[in-house]
Amino acid sequence: MKQNDSKLKTGLWQAAFLLLTPLTALWLMQLTYGSPPWSMALGPTLANALCIALLFWPLCGLVGRIASCSIGIHIAAGAWGAANYFVNSFRGTPILPWDFSALNTAADVAGSYRFIPTWQMAAAAALMVALILFLHKEERKARLRLTGKRWPLRLVCLGAGLLCLTQLFPTQKLERFSVKTDVWDPAGSYRTWGCLAAFLRNTEFLEVDQPEDPSGAHVAQIMAEVEPPEPAEVPVERPNIVAIMNESWADFEYYGNLSLSESVTDYISSLDNGVYGHAYTSVFGAGTSASEFEFLTGNSMAFLPSGSIPYQQYVLGPTASLASRLKAEGYDTLAFHPGEYTSWQRDRAYPNLGFDRYKCGADMDVPQSFEHGYVSDQSDFAQIIWEFEHRQGDKPLFLFNVTIQNHGGYTAADYPAQVTLTDEPGKYPMAEQYLTLANKTDQAFRTLVEYFAQQEEPTIIVMFGDHQPSVEQEFLDKAYGVTQDQMDMKQYMGKYMVPFVIWANYPLPEEGPEFTSLNFLGQHLLRYAGVESTAYGDYLWQLQQQLPALTFVGYVDRKGRAYSHLETNDYTALIQDYQCVQYNNLFGGDERLAELFDGP
Repeated sequence: MKQNDSKLKTGLWQAAFLLLTPLTALWLMQLTYGSPPWSMALGPTLANALCIALLFWPLCGLVGRIASCSIGIHIAAGAWGAANYFVNSFRGTPILPWDFSALNTAADVAGSYRFIPTWQMAAAAALMVALILFLHKEERKARLRLTGKRWPLRLVCLGAGLLCLTQLFPTQKLERFSVKTDVWDPAGSYRTWGCLAAFLRNTEFLEVDQPEDPSGAHVAQIMAEVEPPEPAEVPVERPNIVAIMNESWADFEYYGNLSLSESVTDYISSLDNGVYGHAYTSVFGAGTSASEFEFLTGNSMAFLPSGSIPYQQYVLGPTASLASRLKAEGYDTLAFHPGEYTSWQRDRAYPNLGFDRYKCGADMDVPQSFEHGYVSDQSDFAQIIWEFEHRQGDKPLFLFNVTIQNHGGYTAADYPAQVTLTDEPGKYPMAEQYLTLANKTDQAFRTLVEYFAQQEEPTIIVMFGDHQPSVEQEFLDKAYGVTQDQMDMKQYMGKYMVPFVIWANYPLPEEGPEFTSLNFLGQHLLRYAGVESTAYGDYLWQLQQQLPALTFVGYVDRKGRAYSHLETNDYTALIQDYQCVQYNNLFGGDERLAELFDGP
């Protein structure tokens, strides 16, 4: 009888831990992410528990030690939740499937951020210690081992894992558990639907959506309605072109809600013979290469999967860009970034985009100065001047530069803020450190402009931000004048707005736009430089007459009204045509109409 009681007790212990571990690991995961696990609905709770069980049960079947596997799964779940919390804190979105293709870049910048555990993480760690101590004791009693005659249960564990697999894949089945996709608020989706289930649903975006009719014939029909614009009256021919994408450059003064000790765009915004405006981007807090891609190619992230990395996923062969267009016009094309050579796989992407040369921080020819651990804009712009002075031959120069000075995180303890909020100085140290850096960008740009103003060779410069910085959320709420959960569509798109400036040492032919988006900004640059665009460029110019800004987040019409891509309205057909043309450009294969994208 005692033996039977012992077997029953052992069986109950095994069943309890096999069934409860997926649930408790889920709670630990959500807790470290910063979301109350008990707030999840039943469906998403079950979906995430099955995701964990898919790993846990077969592992128990293979290893035969429930206690050890339970400890390992709890640690992994807690680490996954914490990793998503930190990534979301730094860039505004949690871990997405495409991030695993950018691990090298992530490792390069991880050291610049300060990882401060939350009280939830501390509580989770305490719970883990208690669990380990308890399970260690039970493990020694052998009640949680699937050894000896318990091999049938091991087979059951393996079979249960296969059953979980059939319930979760393909990932569209997660819809049955009320787990949905939310490309607009990934962080919120991870709270509502769980860090694992929501991650799995995002894998559905790994494939690019195909337009209803992607055929070359349909694209030709769309392009037949394009009328090339009248050329601008540019008083020079083939000027040197310098395009600077300034890391995390933002204009928080634009919203009118801050009082700063000094303006951080004072010089740039008041330039003579300059165009100062704002451009919408598709990313916030991170995703630099996406902004590069939009500016250089004229393609929009609106038609690509959420969180995708074009340089690593789509720019895998020759790709039409500003560089390839200007190279065809006889320009020497150079890309320069004072960071790591391989970040975002630029070393592979830039040659495919048409750049003749690419230089990184290790290749700089001028003395380097640093701001909070990164190469300063002053040194960066000095390198631009060096490249201009050391050209060989008589080709005009197209130089595309990605800066690094203003990169996050803004937590350097020995970097005192020189720009403060006059009403609340010291309350937002990250924001004030960032504003200090942005002020130094303004000063460095003055040096660059003053140099080229003295040069006889015609030169045009454009500088724009890639995305807004990730600083204190309370500061962002103050700057925007509204909290994120209270934003309307126009205010929400304002999170994705960065400044741009265009200046030349020759008279600019016309007034520039007050606002645009990065995928259209390149066409404005070509027009000011007097360079004929491609047929695709003419199409983009015509499109922006009706929709001056279009991003992954939404789009804005001529009257400044903002719309979500989830809406159907009078602009829907225009956007679908854009998607079709872009798809032909990037993924058209044998039906790609090369003459529209590669030639003048």
